[in-house]
Amino acid sequence: MTTPPLRVLVVDDTVMYRKVISELLDELPGIEVVGAAANGKIALQKIELLHPDLLTLDLAMPEMDGLEVLRRLQDTNTSVGAIMLSAFTTEGADATVAALRLGAFDFVVKPTGRTIDESAQMLRAELRTKIETFARAQSIHRILADAVPSKPPLPPRTDVAERMQRLAMAPHAKPTVVALGISTGGPQALTTMLPMLPADLAAGMLIVQHMPPMFTKSLAESLDEKCALHVCEAHDGQAVELGHVLIAPGGKQMRVERADDRVVARITDDPPENSCKPSVDYLFRSVANVYGASALGIIMTGMGSDGTLGCRLLKRRGATIVTQDEATCVVYGMPKV
Repeated sequence: MTTPPLRVLVVDDTVMYRKVISELLDELPGIEVVGAAANGKIALQKIELLHPDLLTLDLAMPEMDGLEVLRRLQDTNTSVGAIMLSAFTTEGADATVAALRLGAFDFVVKPTGRTIDESAQMLRAELRTKIETFARAQSIHRILADAVPSKPPLPPRTDVAERMQRLAMAPHAKPTVVALGISTGGPQALTTMLPMLPADLAAGMLIVQHMPPMFTKSLAESLDEKCALHVCEAHDGQAVELGHVLIAPGGKQMRVERADDRVVARITDDPPENSCKPSVDYLFRSVANVYGASALGIIMTGMGSDGTLGCRLLKRRGATIVTQDEATCVVYGMPKV
């Protein structure tokens, strides 16, 4: 049976971006551009009329912005996906994190190249990857939805948070640090999972979320407002403390090392690993060396394989590894590998 094309609606108040994005999508196999809209109000009308699978959605637009579009879609339980186009500013980062919490699939930062052509090429490269990932994820979710279970399904559970709590109550050695790697779908997953953890969690937590600079700070501040745990973007030399969550800064690498009688985070400008900066493998290697069997490694939703080698090393040192299950992942890439 032939897979139907992915139907995309382009939503942006700038004529150039509507043109560039539409032309890019026309080049991709299995994609059909069903229309364009200059603001959120028009977009909602066209969504009702055209039934797209995906929006490329600008954040800042007149009459109705991208965030309000997502809120309206959430209120009406409309299942269309969204890839956000964000400005590389503090305000843009805050709005993007809010959009991801509202269920946006991912985001692309609007490029600021020296020429229009250079910016268009940069946007094409970024957006192509995100849309292809969305299309693969949709295809997998359709297969899962259509599959006939060979045995009764397991009862629903709160997945990663529940397993963390079971491990914390186990009679054997308890983890003293939780190292977590996450990518596409991460902000929404962390917003669901972290508030479930108690303030007296007897472990420090270290998180690598694949994001550019500024965006990780906005994410940390947003999570800190919702969690009993203290959440912040890590700074160099900061101690890893019980009940505290340190998020690696976007565009930097984070590792841990012993300093006298404590463990501290080191923020470096070391090269990317697996094309990622921050990288899960980079963090996990240091966690394995410093904590060994007293670490808990977690891999959650995201594309690619970052974290696989780090998990392998953690496991060899006696650590426990937990992965998010396929049914609850936005993208079952990193956990699957």
